[in-house]
Amino acid sequence: MQTELSKKLGVEHALFGFTPFPAVVAAISRAGGFGVLGAVRYTAPDDLKRDLDWIEAHVDGMPYGLDVVMPAKKVEGVTEADVEAMIPEGHRQYVKDTLAKYGVPELAEGEASGWRITGWMEQVARNQLDVAFDYPIKLLANALGSPPADVIQRAHDQNVLVAALAGSARHARKHAEAGIDIVVAQGYEAGGHTGDIASMVLTPEVVEAVAPLPVLAAGGIGSGQQMAAALTLGAQGVWLGSIWLTVTEADMHSRALTRKLLAAGSGDTVRSRALTGKPARQLRTEWTDAWDDPNGPGTLPMPLQGLLVADAVSRIQRHEVEPLLGTPVGQIVGRMNSERSVQEVVDDLTRDFEKAVDRLNRIAGRSPE
Repeated sequence: MQTELSKKLGVEHALFGFTPFPAVVAAISRAGGFGVLGAVRYTAPDDLKRDLDWIEAHVDGMPYGLDVVMPAKKVEGVTEADVEAMIPEGHRQYVKDTLAKYGVPELAEGEASGWRITGWMEQVARNQLDVAFDYPIKLLANALGSPPADVIQRAHDQNVLVAALAGSARHARKHAEAGIDIVVAQGYEAGGHTGDIASMVLTPEVVEAVAPLPVLAAGGIGSGQQMAAALTLGAQGVWLGSIWLTVTEADMHSRALTRKLLAAGSGDTVRSRALTGKPARQLRTEWTDAWDDPNGPGTLPMPLQGLLVADAVSRIQRHEVEPLLGTPVGQIVGRMNSERSVQEVVDDLTRDFEKAVDRLNRIAGRSPE
C-alpha cells in the first residue's frame, strides 16, 4: 500500500495510526505504518520526554510523529483559574447530582484527577513542541486547525511535515493557505471532534480543494476495503484512530471500558458536546444522555465544558461506573469485536486491501500484477 506520501516518509504502508499510547505508536511503525502519538494529555514536559524516550527505544528506527492541540490564534493572559471562574454554579451542581445518582465515589485523597483544560492551552502545546523537536519526529499534526505560522516554520526548518485536520473543503483550503503539507479529511463517522460531512463525500471534495497537497482520509475506516475506497477517492493514505483502542498493546486502564468497546455496534456512538463542549463522537452512555437531555442545563462552550467535567470523568473511569463509562470512538467500533495485536490489525488491513484492489482490477478487466 504505497503512495507518493508513504514513500516520502519511508514507510511500507500509507497507514497513519493516531493513538495516545506509546506502545501502540511504536508497534504501528514497526508493522510498516506510521505511528502518531497524541500529546494532549501531556501537561508536564517530563512526562512527554519519558514516553518519547520509550518510543525511540522501541520503534526500531522507523519514523513516527506527534499530534498536538494548538489554536491558530494566540490568547494572551488567560489562566485555568480565569476559565474556572466562568463556570455557572448550576452546572457544577448538575455534575454533583448526576454522580450522586449513580453512586460514583470520590477519588482517593491525593489521587490526581485526569486530563484537564491545560492540555488545550497554547503554552502547553508549545512546551510539548520544545520537547518533541529534540527527537527525530517526521510529522507534526494539529487537531485544532492549522498551527500558528511560527510553529509551521519551525517544523519546516527541522524537515518535519505539518498536517492539520479538516471537516470541510473550506477548512482544508485555509490549511493549504497557511502552508501546511498534509490535510487529514476527517469525516462525520470519526471518533472525537468531527464536522457534519461524511467521509465518502468529504474526501474527494478535500482532494480537489487542496490539490496537489496530499490528503489522508479519516473516519469510518477500519478495513482494507475501506482503505482501498479512500485511495480510490484520491487520498494518499488513511488516518486511523479508533481501531487501536482495543489492541493488546493499548493501556486502557479499564477492562470494563474495553468490554464495552468490544460489545458495541456501529450505532452505539453519539456525536455529543458532553466531553468538551464541541461535538465529539463517543460511546453513547447514560453520561452523554444526561448532558443531551433537554431538561438538563445543557453543555457549556469549549473550554468550559471540558474543565467542568474533568474530575467527574476521572472518577467514572477510576471506579469503572459502567452506565457512565465511555470514550471518544468512531462508528467503526462495530468492527472492533476482538482484541488483537497491532501487527495482526495491520496484517488484516493490508491483506484485505490487496483483495479489494484485485477485485477492482477484475471489474475493470485488468489482471492483478
